[in-house]
Amino acid sequence: MQIEKPEFFPKELPIIVEDELFLYPFMITPIFISDEENLKALEVAIKNESMVLVVSSKDEYRLKRDFDAIYHAGVIGTIMRKVSLPDGRVKILFQGAYKGEILQTTSSSPLMAKVGILDAVLYSDDKIEALSNVLRQKVKTLSQMTHYFPPDLLRTIEDSVEPVRTSDLVLSSLRLTKNIAYDFFTQKNLETKFFDLIDYLNKEIEAHKLEKEIKTKVHSKIEKTNKEYFLKEQLKQIQKELGGENDREEEIAEYRKKLEAKKAFINADAYKEIKKQIDKFARLHPDSADSSVVQSYLDWVLEIPFEHTAKKRSSMSEVQKQLNLDHYALEKPKERIEEYFALRELLELRGLNNKVNNGVILCFAGPPGVGKTSLANSIATALKRELVRIALGGLEDVNELRGHRRTYVGAMPGRIVQGLIDAKQMNPVVVLDEIDKVAKSFKGDPTAVLLEILDPEQNNSFRDYYLNFNIDLSKIIFVATANDVSNIPAPLRDRMEFIFLSSYTPQEKFQIAKKYLIPQELKKHGLKPSEVKINDATLKLLISDYTRESGVRSLRRKIADILRKVAVAILTHKNSDDKILINNKNLEEYIDKKVYEIDEVDKKDYVGIVNGLAWTSVGGDMLKIEAIRIKGKGNLQITGQLGDVMKESAQIAFSVIKVLIDEKKLKIPSNLVYKTSKDDDSDQIYNKYNLHIHVPEGATPKDGPSAGITMATAIASILSDKKARSNLAMTGELTLSGKVLPIGGLKEKLIAAHKAKITKVLIPRKNYERDLKDIPKEVKDELEIVAVDTINDVLKEALI
Repeated sequence: MQIEKPEFFPKELPIIVEDELFLYPFMITPIFISDEENLKALEVAIKNESMVLVVSSKDEYRLKRDFDAIYHAGVIGTIMRKVSLPDGRVKILFQGAYKGEILQTTSSSPLMAKVGILDAVLYSDDKIEALSNVLRQKVKTLSQMTHYFPPDLLRTIEDSVEPVRTSDLVLSSLRLTKNIAYDFFTQKNLETKFFDLIDYLNKEIEAHKLEKEIKTKVHSKIEKTNKEYFLKEQLKQIQKELGGENDREEEIAEYRKKLEAKKAFINADAYKEIKKQIDKFARLHPDSADSSVVQSYLDWVLEIPFEHTAKKRSSMSEVQKQLNLDHYALEKPKERIEEYFALRELLELRGLNNKVNNGVILCFAGPPGVGKTSLANSIATALKRELVRIALGGLEDVNELRGHRRTYVGAMPGRIVQGLIDAKQMNPVVVLDEIDKVAKSFKGDPTAVLLEILDPEQNNSFRDYYLNFNIDLSKIIFVATANDVSNIPAPLRDRMEFIFLSSYTPQEKFQIAKKYLIPQELKKHGLKPSEVKINDATLKLLISDYTRESGVRSLRRKIADILRKVAVAILTHKNSDDKILINNKNLEEYIDKKVYEIDEVDKKDYVGIVNGLAWTSVGGDMLKIEAIRIKGKGNLQITGQLGDVMKESAQIAFSVIKVLIDEKKLKIPSNLVYKTSKDDDSDQIYNKYNLHIHVPEGATPKDGPSAGITMATAIASILSDKKARSNLAMTGELTLSGKVLPIGGLKEKLIAAHKAKITKVLIPRKNYERDLKDIPKEVKDELEIVAVDTINDVLKEALI
């Protein structure tokens, strides 16, 4: 096929559509043809020995063969060679000659059209020459930054004297989109074309300068951690090949799924914070330190059971039933708990539970082993809620409750949030055990956090530092326990209602052991009731002589000791079907030596020895206060490791007795008054003797004002040489005017007197009037309780 001269155009030519390339007239290009329309156009060209017009398809219409899918300008050229390929395609070698444009379509199958030559308009040679020089300079600058222009092409551009050819050579080397290439291709005004092309080259140069600058900065940064960076990249690729990357994607998808499941149950701030951390985790490299921190956070926070709450309504009757089932005695504590849940049930029935805040925090206070925690267990069982026990004894780090900030190594949520996760519900029963033993240190004051946790007005938006969003604790039933209420800070005490559990009487312990402890321990030790029996008398002996406590914890341990020995005996005598009977005779075979909690009183009366009653954190106790006189000058010595208050009580007692002696209300035997010198006319005995007061068990610290009347009685006894009744005990605070003031812990003290076989007890009038109703009937039946108003009343009853 011959290249026809331009003067033969316009002319009808077949059209071949190229999907990949944008051709220019000077190119000799291989073109692969596989579609039917292009093959038809090729056949027409070969048959008629005519030239063809090669045009590009529009990107959005690739492989489509109609005039709407193609650009209406292309290259007119000849087919130099045609080769049929084994895969059915045809390869032609096309040589471009002129730029052509479609003037009029003549056939749609194959594509044929009347084609004309696309010429440049007239232009100024001088101006084009200047523009060509600028263009060549820009090309040279760009070639130093990129690989767009091979050396041979650069020389061709330098040597070219045809402006149109020069611009086409440059355009053919640039990486242009088809639309931009077509705009340049069809531009007939050569000056405008050169200006646009130079402007485009300027943009490319600036872009490559910026790219080079960024690469330089990145390269310098990579060099600092070059080895680590490339190793991590290699590891990332290895993980990807092994499927590790997929595992991470699955992990992130699982986190998002869990969050969406909880979305309806959490507030907007919580959702936003968790989502932010998931997005951050997705961006982080798996081996970065932050990745493990964020993953640990997500593992914690997505385990919080926002969507789970116990649905059972509060039921006073069920709580009452469970309390009676699990506990003997404790009538007042059980009554107050029933009132608490009666109020909750009434509010729920009337739909006011969300409008009226009745968030009273119950605190069970009393000695160890009296059933404080087990009451909370019964509440949880009755309500069918999980029980979470948080031991506060010795807690001094505020972050243990508030949660650690995630900037710290080993950070984790606070104990409250951890308790919710363990309980798997948002409204469990939470027992704050030993709230009176919270410690204050340089790490903060945990009681300040407890104020927020237990305040019904604040705990609906408690902020845990680890979570970094507010969480609602108002649905939780909080129950606190304490041994000594006085150790709880006043603001915290103000937020709680105290239910006091006092010591058990021996009879109550006996019933608890029979109904609860022995059946429970038999079950724990795998024993049957038919295999072992503990006599009632032996059980009472175990209570009176082998345990030292206010509750029954020690008693439970003693029963367990016996049953372990029983288990050994059963295994040793496998063939014996006899029931093992534990009685007073063989008890020592199963248990160690006796522990005498309170010595029984002496039957003999002594001068200067008086029985006092004391309250301790483990119940009541009886104190023998001893006094002796030594010839001297009226000094008072006090021993027994007494606290300041008790020492002051001794000084007050001594002064009160001096007044009674001066007023002749306490008679002093004449044989005790002696002359210290020839000039001594004084008959004041307290100036002639030094007194020594001692409270036995000197290793045990003792304090409190309630031994005032006991000390006064001991001083009066030794100075008047009158015996004090050994079957009588007393408790009461003494004033300088001789009045007897009320004291606390009366129930524990009277139980201690009962255990010590005391028959008569002196107590302050106020306590007699208001507290006797709380004393167990068996104690009141066996004690003669006398109310006293002054020290005269006390001495009248105590001294013989």
